[in-house]
Amino acid sequence: MNKQKEQIKEYIESPEKQQKLYKRTLIVVILAQVFGGAGLAVGVTVGALLAQDLLGSDSATGLPSMLFTLGAAGAALFVGRASQRYGRRFGLTAGFLGGALGAIGIIIAAVSENIILLFFTLLIYGAGSATNLQARYAGTDLANLNQRAKAVSMAMVSSTLGAVAGPNLVSVMGNIAESIGIPALAGPFILAAAAYFFAGLIFFILLRPDPFIVAKEIRLAEALANTQSAAAEAESLEKDKRGIFAGAFIMIISQFTMVSIMTMTPIHMGHYGHGLNDVGFVIGLHVGAMYLPSLITGYLVDKIGRVNMAFASGITLMLAGISAAFGPAESTMAHVTALVLLGLGWNFGLISGTAMLVDATPANTRAKSQGSVDVWISLAGAIGGGLSGVIVAKASYMTLTLSGALLAVSIIPVVILTAGYLRGWRWNH
Repeated sequence: MNKQKEQIKEYIESPEKQQKLYKRTLIVVILAQVFGGAGLAVGVTVGALLAQDLLGSDSATGLPSMLFTLGAAGAALFVGRASQRYGRRFGLTAGFLGGALGAIGIIIAAVSENIILLFFTLLIYGAGSATNLQARYAGTDLANLNQRAKAVSMAMVSSTLGAVAGPNLVSVMGNIAESIGIPALAGPFILAAAAYFFAGLIFFILLRPDPFIVAKEIRLAEALANTQSAAAEAESLEKDKRGIFAGAFIMIISQFTMVSIMTMTPIHMGHYGHGLNDVGFVIGLHVGAMYLPSLITGYLVDKIGRVNMAFASGITLMLAGISAAFGPAESTMAHVTALVLLGLGWNFGLISGTAMLVDATPANTRAKSQGSVDVWISLAGAIGGGLSGVIVAKASYMTLTLSGALLAVSIIPVVILTAGYLRGWRWNH
């Protein structure tokens, strides 16, 4: 313990060592996120199909997605609070190992044809998704103001590598599973369990010293050396609250809008004669637009400012909703345009909102606050996906997409209302 304290003290006293640890942490996050992305994608690809196979009908095939999302929301809260108390290393390791345990449980449920066990273990499996999202914060703990968005973007891009590779191994894993007496649809969860396990192992072995613990000690040392007045401290706290609200609002609205429109687009396309190839093409480009521009987005968020990119998110999501509403439904390229804009708007919102949240949270509450916000992001996705079908059934796809466009524009006035804080902070940065 004394050795660890001495090591942390060296980082407190040396900005050069802080930057070295920041860069090393980024490498660890990138490596772990490749595995985490694979674990997330392969399970999501076949979860509903496995439920359909075990039930023998379509009656509850939507339950896996709902349970997975609810599990992710609960796990986000756990990982955030565990990270706050024990450090990122403990929180992220526990979260990914929980995802691996859930994947193993799903395999057992498939072999035993136990639908109750399947639904229960899907909740636990959601921990992997939540941890995959929470890991983006680890790279920001020791980043300076001009590096935070870049750190988030690198985590997102590396997760994409696994997310793209994972689904392409579904068929291979199905064949392997059948060869050892496991149902083919459970095969991808073998890969998911291994991927989440290795992601957790990477954090457990390599995330030393813990960047979050080091960051907390640095902020504590700075606070002890700071002689600012009580009034100045109160003003700083108020700024933190407004920044947290702004960052959280941007991410929640981006998630809700993206999921609600994305969920119903394949069904809308099907009504106008588009086949699975067209749908796959559109959704594939949409997912690419969500993640692949991240490095450029991170650079822009750090270079031209969080607020400007938050505005870009609201405008891009609005254009996506309008394009989806008024584009020719028979045209594949019209759907591509709308869904690519939707993915880009979400990307702008998540990275700018995350950077705002990190900027506004003090180290002594940062991980806990981040976990709480990610709970609401997960729930926003679940609610958006659920309501989208109701809106289309009761009204129309145009009503849904125009409502999404209107909701997305709300990002702009909300950010402007916090401008008393933001103007002096990141408005033109």
